[in-house]
Amino acid sequence: MALRGWIEKHYPEPNIYRWVGLLLEGISAAVLFFLMALTCCDVFSRYLFNNSINGAFEITQMGLAIMVFAQMPVITWRGGHVVV
Repeated sequence: MALRGWIEKHYPEPNIYRWVGLLLEGISAAVLFFLMALTCCDVFSRYLFNNSINGAFEITQMGLAIMVFAQMPVITWRGGHVVV
């Protein structure tokens, strides 16, 4: 019951929009966590093995694009702003 109350408090949108917003924010959070792990592994591999992960820069660019475009519908619906 606590989870349902938290969702209703933080996602005031009606029915389907609530779940779409939750899904899109979950995707953004997962991509952000993946980018954090990728960056940490890339730094450690450069330090320990003197070699970086191939394609880390391109994967980071794609991840940032996914994060921004997954948040656009939620921000537009709520009338918010993207702050970097």
